[in-house]
Amino acid sequence: MNSIRNLNLTLKIWRQKNKKAKGRFELYKINNISANLSFLEMLDILNEQLINEDKEPVAFDHDCREGICGMCSLYINGRAHGPDTGITTCQLHMRMFKDGEVITIEPWRSIAFPVIKDLITDRSAFDRIMAAGGFISVNTSGKTLDANAIAVPKEDADKAMDAAACISCGACVACCPNGAAMLFVGAKVSHFALLPQGRVEAKRRVLNMVKAMDDEGFGHCSVIGACEIECPKHISLDTIARMNREYMSAWINEKE
Repeated sequence: MNSIRNLNLTLKIWRQKNKKAKGRFELYKINNISANLSFLEMLDILNEQLINEDKEPVAFDHDCREGICGMCSLYINGRAHGPDTGITTCQLHMRMFKDGEVITIEPWRSIAFPVIKDLITDRSAFDRIMAAGGFISVNTSGKTLDANAIAVPKEDADKAMDAAACISCGACVACCPNGAAMLFVGAKVSHFALLPQGRVEAKRRVLNMVKAMDDEGFGHCSVIGACEIECPKHISLDTIARMNREYMSAWINEKE
């Protein structure tokens, strides 16, 4: 941990005009950064500095800044979301870095996540995968019986809740050598597969989502495990195993 109050840093940032342009790293010096600032606040200060120098600010994505949405996703010093665990980039603080350090900042690297500009990538592939899964047909209009009338074992409910914690940030894809989206898709499939409300469309859902994942150009899982380690919500590799079981069951049923 860093005990220095203020930091002088060199930022090595990926700059790219759009997905068709050739990108490059550019170096920026930034001084007197409080160790108590968040990483995104540090980037805000850098952009103020660049604007005052009549230079193009660095484009990066963010929204809630509370670790809920995953929009802030960055690859920092070779790790998704930076040198900490269980956090998104907006929850990363400058006290995790040393005075005089060179910090390398990149966008997610994946064919399925093309660069929009600088550090912003297009992660709409995830939206299309979820859309392929569709919705549940169970009536949730408010005129239904009390939800407690459908008994769900606590262990299943807990596992479903853990899977539902996925914020679709893409860290699993970014840190995977194969660029696989299996942890993301596994989480989305597991969330419904463990609950009775999700069983009606279960077979169609997993077949469509896996096909959409492959169509988007994501790689295949080889169980390296980096995705589980870097996931800010600690989604387990168990979700991938569950998705594989659901897929094989649906595939066999379709062939019969």
